[in-house]
Amino acid sequence: MLTGIALFVTGLASYGILTGFVVATLFGVLGAVLHFFAFGPDPLNDKGAEGIDEFQSDRVARVVDEGEDMLKAMEDAALRAEEREVSRRVVKFQDTVRAMFRTVEDDPRDLTAARKYMTVYLRGARDATVKFADYYSRTNELQAKYDYLQLLDDLEDNFASQTEKLLNDNRTDLDIEIDVLRDRLARDGVKFDTE
Repeated sequence: MLTGIALFVTGLASYGILTGFVVATLFGVLGAVLHFFAFGPDPLNDKGAEGIDEFQSDRVARVVDEGEDMLKAMEDAALRAEEREVSRRVVKFQDTVRAMFRTVEDDPRDLTAARKYMTVYLRGARDATVKFADYYSRTNELQAKYDYLQLLDDLEDNFASQTEKLLNDNRTDLDIEIDVLRDRLARDGVKFDTE
């Protein structure tokens, strides 16, 4: 509608009110109809990009949002402990977890393999951080701090290795696709320069 109105007003301005009314009406109607056929009734609506599974993308978005909430709760708890080293380590752990989030967002098929990390383990890390912060803010026990930092190290190593595994699986999928395509092309007589 807006395109049609804009073309009508432009036609009136260009050709004058008396002689341009018919031309402006023609421009406006033709422009509105063509715009409707080109973009549909809602030009802002998702037109269904090829290869994107909207259901999987929505699942990933929900899990990532929930994970971000848990990371925020960890950060808040670490600040409550009033220990600079703990806060710094929590931020480092968050970076590692967010790398996994980005990997899964890039390929939503990885959600199944990463779900346990992004929900169960992350929830456990959040709960441990809250309990540590509550305990440490009352006692300042160094052994508790050491144990908690050791837990973060172990979790970070596991998250990083799982993210690396997801990336390697994606590379394996790519290698398989390349090999299959080369085999098909070779059967059709296409030769490759192997150098």
